Amino acid sequence: MSEQRDGVQVVVLGEVGSRTERELVERWADTEHPGARTVLVGSPTPGPDLTPALDRDDVRIVPARVVWLPPEQSGGKRGGAVELLSVLAMRRPWPALQSHVLRGAPGSARVVAGAEATVRELRESFAGQSRDEAEAGSFGRFVLRQATLACDRAERQVVGDRYKVPRLMVEQITATSRFADLVARLARTEERPPREVEARLRECLSEMVAVQSAAAIDAFRAAMAPLHSRAWHVEVDEAGLERLRALNRQHSLVFLPSHRSYADPLLFAEVLHENDFPRNHVLGGDNLSFWPIGPLGKRAGLVFIRRTFGADTVYKAAIQEYLGHLMEKRFNLEWYIEGGRTRTGKLRRPRYGLLRYLAAAMEERPDVDPLLVPVSIVYDQLHEVGAMAAEQRGAAKPAEGWQWLARYVRDQRRNIGTAQLRIGEPFSFREALAESDPGSAQLEKVAFRVCAEINRITPVTATSLVTFALLSARDRALTLPQICDVVAPLVDYLQSRDIPVPAQDLRSIDGLRRALDELAAADVVGRYERGTEPVFSVRPGRHHVAAFYRNGALHHLVNRALVEVAGVRAATRGGQVPWATAWAELLRLRDLVKFEFFFSDKHELRYELRRELELIDPEWRSREATADGALQVLGNAKFYVAHAVLRSFLDAQLVVAEQLFSLGDDAPRDSESFLDDCLGLGRQMLLQHRIDRADSVSRELYAGAVRLAENRNLLGPGGPELIAARRTYRAEVRAFLGALAYTGEMEHARLERMLDRSQRSPVSPAVAELVDDPGMADSGAQ
Repeated sequence: MSEQRDGVQVVVLGEVGSRTERELVERWADTEHPGARTVLVGSPTPGPDLTPALDRDDVRIVPARVVWLPPEQSGGKRGGAVELLSVLAMRRPWPALQSHVLRGAPGSARVVAGAEATVRELRESFAGQSRDEAEAGSFGRFVLRQATLACDRAERQVVGDRYKVPRLMVEQITATSRFADLVARLARTEERPPREVEARLRECLSEMVAVQSAAAIDAFRAAMAPLHSRAWHVEVDEAGLERLRALNRQHSLVFLPSHRSYADPLLFAEVLHENDFPRNHVLGGDNLSFWPIGPLGKRAGLVFIRRTFGADTVYKAAIQEYLGHLMEKRFNLEWYIEGGRTRTGKLRRPRYGLLRYLAAAMEERPDVDPLLVPVSIVYDQLHEVGAMAAEQRGAAKPAEGWQWLARYVRDQRRNIGTAQLRIGEPFSFREALAESDPGSAQLEKVAFRVCAEINRITPVTATSLVTFALLSARDRALTLPQICDVVAPLVDYLQSRDIPVPAQDLRSIDGLRRALDELAAADVVGRYERGTEPVFSVRPGRHHVAAFYRNGALHHLVNRALVEVAGVRAATRGGQVPWATAWAELLRLRDLVKFEFFFSDKHELRYELRRELELIDPEWRSREATADGALQVLGNAKFYVAHAVLRSFLDAQLVVAEQLFSLGDDAPRDSESFLDDCLGLGRQMLLQHRIDRADSVSRELYAGAVRLAENRNLLGPGGPELIAARRTYRAEVRAFLGALAYTGEMEHARLERMLDRSQRSPVSPAVAELVDDPGMADSGAQ
């Protein structure tokens, strides 16, 4: 006899995986719903025929499941192989051990009930979602899926949101009418049979869909912990996470972090887990899908996507449908908008592909409104930075595999400082698209907004400023007081702009010494102690590593650098020099480095630059609009950064400009060969002292210069006009390099004066002559 509740029959639909779980569910049903009919689903019970249980519309279905409590709720210590084994055993103990576990810990298993629904309510929902109501048994399968999802929600009430995991994902996607429409549309477009298209779509979805389980999440965390847990102490933006927690109740979140290390997604996932956020679906390249990361990671939220899929419209459609489904179900997403780890230490240009698929999925789902969340992850040091620096000098990127993984784990054993995680201001993707003009630049504006916010919240590290000081001196060794003379005004400047910086450490000799000692331990900095006092310099061959750390702070200094160079360029014109001339020079320089940094639009940039002038000289508006007035403004500066911020990038552009000019009116053979040729020429020009910075001999910087050349239609082929345009580009780069040399000597002279070691003029006659010549097309200037 079945339980009657207000005259309605109750059916308990129990999801079980063993004989012990079956007994627990039956015992629970007898207590909570005496006399109710119990239908069991799963091993050791075969799939039931639900038809008799669904024959009346007023039958009430009560889904139920056994939940095994996660290890942390029993107070166990986490970490290492012991934790991994305990996770696998205790998340859902092996069937043969379950009764033994219950005898030792009766509270380790609990039956939870999902939200109830009548057969009538389920049929109404089925009619709105199913693509084939006439298919035999399809309603029964739908009821089972809904019961599983209801039990998932009930389970999260016990174990927390961190274990919000999707089930039956492919089945849910392919059971909708939207999927049937997609198949029909693709079949027409591809001129292929619908069955063939549907099979291909299912194959693509099965390949990429993350089939999460709570056991796999904990096992993956335990297995991957050695890749990040020892290397850094993590500082977290707690206030930013709390803001997100409230927003996550109404919106799915799309986390878009900066990408510096392989450890980024592992470290970020652990931070979210410890703060009880649901597991993100992390989209990444299939180059990391090797064993053991691939099989385990796919069950812990990693979505492996092919690195290239060209014109495969079916694969693209599968990605779009998957992302749309995840948004509808309010699962959180995560991917790295740069498309790969930065090789230079500064933020790379964004990739738009996944944003494009997300935007397209939103068009078909008007009720979906995900929030984009910029995230900054920055480290004092990275073990892997040496390998990335080698790639910039032309070395091949090592292939990922289990041998690579073993080496990476070995390197990550030593602590190398702090990792800082900051949360940017989230914003509606839908609203951001609406605010941007439709067209090819619409997604670009959204992506740039994300990147600009990442840069804004990125803190400056002690490592960044110490390497900034040492690289500013080129190959000259500095004493501790000299390093302090470079760093101290930078700290004051950054604090005046409310940029996070470890001021207390950097204002003391002891703090600077600690930072230098850490860099020396990493073989980045050399120390010579056989003179009257220790001196420090970048070790030979380690300039790219030092530049990686320095470049993490450059975006906070680039506007200051633009002002300095524009002032010099305007001053060297002679006579009456209105500020409009400086503005025009500044825009020319910004255009040269627009593929290296993220700038505001012209209106906002003008406001930002006025603030920079206020910091340099509060009386700048009252200065004469002459060359002398411009130099007077610059002379009031407490420090100069343009030579240190921009020189590497313009050195790299000069190499590309020279290589292009050597081709006459021919086009480069191909991009890879051209970059190889630039590396060779760059090494030659460095040996000849025609360029100033060893870290400018960089494949990544040359690639940025090539993007600019392509933007200016300089790649060819062409005729005399192309040769002239290439000559003009080379002359422009040389002219700005001359201005950088001027600011470099001004900074050098400032340091000399502070140490009372020299009373010479701040600018040498050679440099003054160099920047006074506005043509310089064939002057041989550096």
